[in-house]
Order: sequence, then structure tokens, then C-alpha cells
Amino acid sequence: MPFRTDDLQTAYLAYKQFNDHNPPAHHERYIFPFFAGSYFTYRKVDVMRVIAIANSISPNPNYIDIGCGYGDFLTKIRQFIPDAIGLEEDTSIFYIFQRPKPDYIYSEAAAAEWFGKRSFDVSFVGWMEPGVDFRKTVSQFTKCVITTFDAGGQCGISGGCEYDEFGFQKIAWWRTPSWIDVNCELMNRFYTSSLRTKKSKKEELTKLRTAHNLWYVYTRPEISRKVRVALKCWLKEEHEGLYAKHRFDFESVLDECGFHYMETLAALLSKGNQLWEVRFD
Repeated sequence: MPFRTDDLQTAYLAYKQFNDHNPPAHHERYIFPFFAGSYFTYRKVDVMRVIAIANSISPNPNYIDIGCGYGDFLTKIRQFIPDAIGLEEDTSIFYIFQRPKPDYIYSEAAAAEWFGKRSFDVSFVGWMEPGVDFRKTVSQFTKCVITTFDAGGQCGISGGCEYDEFGFQKIAWWRTPSWIDVNCELMNRFYTSSLRTKKSKKEELTKLRTAHNLWYVYTRPEISRKVRVALKCWLKEEHEGLYAKHRFDFESVLDECGFHYMETLAALLSKGNQLWEVRFD
């Protein structure tokens, strides 16, 4: 992530000052995602879907998280795929804030030498900087790409974040709120004094929510069928009650902000898109 060191240090000071005031649990995750979360929002069901996909490709899948940051999402994946690794362009973020760098997170420079020698069953791309396009490189060493991106145009590249042109098929997708969506709700509900007493204004703002983060699953054609079947099998279990058993503590903030599992937002009612509803292509 191409941030200037002095900007990061200023942001980190604000983060520490925020926590000194003992804010409600997990709020810092969506207010300071660089330090306490990720730049996309997820529940444990998202993790379990990714695991179901990976296990359908191989009983011992090779998994890489590209642009993993501090490894927030990656650590959740490693609970199920212990050998999963991450790639972060600028690993100096660990040293700047004196955080230990896990040995399973590699710098871009260190990984370059084995990219042509190693293949992966699943490459997760949770963030791609605007104007940066490494899809072709990723496509050369992976069987399945799972990517999240801002529907408003996060990638900033011609053709968006799709992988069809590189020999992949999109087999499924689902919608979640972005961290920006959650951040706005938190600010409106807890940190904007002018709105705290105006219930009507908060209800009006709630109707405008669109939850604009999309998760796309791409596979090589030869494995598309078995990945699709595996995901459908997991979803059956998920819908039959396993969802309630698969939750992270920070999901309470999503519920509190009105981004419930399988909720249909008012702005999306005509489209029939429920949050976390998987649609197959």
C-alpha cells in the first residue's frame, strides 16, 4: 500500500487516541481498517465459503492472499489451511509500527523469484490499488481467483477487476457491505452529534445504503463444475443453520449497523440482491 511514512504515523496516532477513549467493541476495525481490520468487510461465512472452494480443488490446497496487509483475513484462513501464505507489496508497515511480521507473509521482492516456479490452487485478491493491474500475473500461477472489489470502481483499470480475458470463468458472486458502508453507519449512529437525536434523518440515510462490495469467484474451465458443486453443498449447510455457529465477535457491529446476513437493503429491493446471497453464473 503506497502510503507515506509520516502519513501513516499521523494516522496511527489518531488510532491510538481513539482507543484511549475506550470506544465500543470492534468499532476501530471499521474506523481504522489499516491498523485493526481490512479494507473489505467479511463474516465467518465468507471464510467458510473460501475454504469450501479451496478444498474442492485439492485436499491440501495451496493458497495465497495477494495484498494481504497485516494478514487480518489470512489469519482466519490459516485456521483451516495452515500453510496458506500472504504477499504484501510493502512489508515495511510491520517495522514502522514495531509489529512482528509473520514468516508466512512475503514481500513482493522476495516472492518474485518463485512466482514462475510455484502454482496455487486459490489466489485471494482482497485489494488492488487503483491503476495497478496484476491480473495477468496472478492468472499465470493459479487455478482459482477469489476477488473482492468496490462496485464503484475500486480497480480504476480498463475492464474492471474481471478475469474472463485471462482464461477464467466467473462461476459465482455475492454482495457484502464495504468497510466504507459500515464506517458511514458507525459515524452516523455514534460519532455525529447532529444525527444522534434525529431518528428520521438516520432512517432516511439507511434507505440509501447499497452495500457496494462484491466477491467474485473465477476458476479455470476444467474445475468450474466441481467448485460450483462444492460451493452449493456448503451453502446448503450454511442455510440449514450452520451460519449461527460460524460467527466472529466483530460481526455484532455489522448487525448493529443494519447489515444483517441475508438482508435485502431498501435501495436494492428492485434488484432482489440480498447481502451474502450467492448467485451462480
